[in-house]
Amino acid sequence: MAEVESINNEASAKSIIIKAVIAVAMGLFVWMLPTPDSLTPEGHRLLALLTTIVILFVTEAFPIGVTALLVGAGLIVFNIQTPQDAWAPFASPAVMFVLMIIMFGVVLNEVGLAKRIMYHLLNFAGTKVKRLSFILAIGCTLTASIFHDATVTVIMVFAFVPVFMAMGMRPGEGHRLPMFFMLLIPMASSAGGFATLLGGGRNPLALEILERFTEESPQFAEAITIGFMKYIGIQAPIAIVTALGTWAVLWFVFRPKEKELEGVELEYPGPMTFKELGVVVVFTATFILWFAGDVTGWHVSIPAALAIMGFCAPKFITFQAICDKFPWESWIVFGAGVSLGVAMLDTGAGIYLAEALLPLLDGRHEFIVYFGFGFFGSFLSSLMSNSAAVALMLPITLPMADMMNMSPQAVALLAPMTSSFIMLVIGCPPTIIAYSTGYFTQGQFVKYAVPWALFLLLVCAISVMVYWPLIGFS
Repeated sequence: MAEVESINNEASAKSIIIKAVIAVAMGLFVWMLPTPDSLTPEGHRLLALLTTIVILFVTEAFPIGVTALLVGAGLIVFNIQTPQDAWAPFASPAVMFVLMIIMFGVVLNEVGLAKRIMYHLLNFAGTKVKRLSFILAIGCTLTASIFHDATVTVIMVFAFVPVFMAMGMRPGEGHRLPMFFMLLIPMASSAGGFATLLGGGRNPLALEILERFTEESPQFAEAITIGFMKYIGIQAPIAIVTALGTWAVLWFVFRPKEKELEGVELEYPGPMTFKELGVVVVFTATFILWFAGDVTGWHVSIPAALAIMGFCAPKFITFQAICDKFPWESWIVFGAGVSLGVAMLDTGAGIYLAEALLPLLDGRHEFIVYFGFGFFGSFLSSLMSNSAAVALMLPITLPMADMMNMSPQAVALLAPMTSSFIMLVIGCPPTIIAYSTGYFTQGQFVKYAVPWALFLLLVCAISVMVYWPLIGFS
């Protein structure tokens, strides 16, 4: 027995060394290439570091949290960012918001609300895997169009985890059923964030950039503005299609062998306890404050922090209990993604990639152009926040669209849509939250996320060309 364990450890060590050597070798290869005239030396070093980091993330040569910490260290060692600039994004407002949203999930689970939510979901959708997953995909997408996709993900993830644990399917054991649901929830939630202006910061940002661009361009008599309800009419029907597409891709590519959630007891959990009622009241107040953000001017992290106080002050749950159950690795990983995104903006590496790749679409068929714009948005948002991706790409794609006699409205509203489809775990809070459960690895995520993203980019490009002209948009 000891001999077998020794052999396994030796094989594991050898695998780690091989993966690490490949990652470093690829980074060195990029670094040794001549620096293009339009790229800063810092940007060149960043792209080399990024190559190594992405390979380490995907292969999981080291624990994902360790690789995430290497991001900050690498930015400093290779003189890409100052120590302050490298580590500050790990505690940025967006990262702190994600930290507190994941804490919400711990609270839901600890006070019993996750179990209650699951009871009502299964009571409505049943325990048949096909029907349940279909309803779940639609539900996550629709609710994520109103609430933050991270909020939807954390509620549903922490509702499902106890079910799988009760079925004897623990994290890290490679069970297909929980992996299927843990992939479906964040993907469907992320795919719905573009449907309304409430779904994410990238949506109003795209409209703001469009308005500013058309206001400053002489060929437009006046600035193009798109209102709240008009935006919904343009985007929401496509979000329904992306929800269906998300479920279809995962069902046909990664269908679990189980037909039903076996052994799940649908026992009525009884009247809500005092703690549950208290947490519901705090959640409701938090949602109201989020919706009133335009009035208060508060960042979304402020109501989230007040909610944590609301949970802990009346002793619905102790802060120590939250910290004990919190998956700290997920917070560090998202911080690394934000840090890389900031570095890409600061060093000009992001703009270089845009200016180098997007002109390749000039003169191509309209479908190829839309798909290409979309792929670039998806690629960027896999490495940085989707709002940052929209802010980076639209100032480049809008002038290109104008030169190619394309609709600036169509290009602008394509950006928040396609930046919803990410290919790496570090790309958005929902995937980080689901990853923190331990039911899938980064490599497994990439294996299914890439075809999912490519398929939905196809769907969106077709929708833009077919649906938008039907409603007189573009």
